[in-house]
Amino acid sequence: MKEIKNNNKLLGLPDGYDIWCKEMISLIETAKYNAALNVNTELLALYWKIGSDIIKKQEEQGWGTQVVEQLSKDLSARFPDDRGFSSRNLWNMKRFANAYPLFPILQVPLAEIRERPILQVALAEFIEESKGIVQVPLAQITWYHHISLLPKVKNIAERAFYIMATAHEGWSRDVMLMQIANGYINAKGHSVNNFDRTLPPIQSDLARYTFKDPYNFSFLGTVALQNELDIEKKLAERITDFLLEMGRGFSFVGRQYHLTVDGDDYYIDILMYHLKLHCYVVVELKAVEFIPEFVSKLNFYISAVDEYVKSPEDKPTIGLLLCRTKSNTKARFALRGITQFTTLAPTSETGNNIFHPCATNSPENSYLCIGK
Repeated sequence: MKEIKNNNKLLGLPDGYDIWCKEMISLIETAKYNAALNVNTELLALYWKIGSDIIKKQEEQGWGTQVVEQLSKDLSARFPDDRGFSSRNLWNMKRFANAYPLFPILQVPLAEIRERPILQVALAEFIEESKGIVQVPLAQITWYHHISLLPKVKNIAERAFYIMATAHEGWSRDVMLMQIANGYINAKGHSVNNFDRTLPPIQSDLARYTFKDPYNFSFLGTVALQNELDIEKKLAERITDFLLEMGRGFSFVGRQYHLTVDGDDYYIDILMYHLKLHCYVVVELKAVEFIPEFVSKLNFYISAVDEYVKSPEDKPTIGLLLCRTKSNTKARFALRGITQFTTLAPTSETGNNIFHPCATNSPENSYLCIGK
């Protein structure tokens, strides 16, 4: 009990050190990101200007493809160490300039965002209510992200979402394309929950947006015949993939996390911590269909973590129950009448390697998430 607090005392560290250390790591990561962002902004501005000039020459003077091919040869000869001036990339510059005439921002009418609540949450910081628009900075992602995103996502509101999500989650280009193919926009923030009735608006939006429906564990292979312990071990072995699927902000604390309550031993499948919500997340795995009784056990673990692990600086614990499948009706019934913070989310079926989360909440102001 209270392992984390006791470890700090053994090392002579004060209470709250863990949270402070995490904040320092976040500060350093932010500074490094901003430095890289400045370089990326200059590159995008250069490529946009070249693309705009190509468009202008073609429209005003009727210059054809031959001129662009020659420009590629001349620029490549002048800058032999720069592979960015191939004819293919010059045409990409033209497409980029065509797609974003208001560079350095992507402007989306607010009316299009309001049609989809998840977009309002994801793009909230870029909304300008007085102007009725959303202005998303394009330099949040790299050139190679942009030229891959353009042909895959035609809708500008969805494109703005993926620009934000890629920057926020730190996706590589390949991961971004995988998330687009997996329909990430239709999963994020789509869990059944009661956050809007139990939390202040800003906190509610962040909590709802943190979890998704479904979770895709395809990196584990086929898990249809595996039990909870096998799945749990594989998730721990593939921790990088697991954290990527969970989303930015989650950190891994441990698996089979030991707690002692009144002399009896209990083991949480996976214990995590969320840096933005500032709370522990209890993850329980069930290789079967969701049944309401699972809520009681998860609630017990949440209460135990709040009592024995959570520091005063931490927010109430969240529980995430991942089940093989779930009935939305049963999940809603399990949540009905619960007045604490609750969220519920299912998963999509893709080769028996997707888990649906369904979430409900426990007493003591703790969160509980249940999924399939």
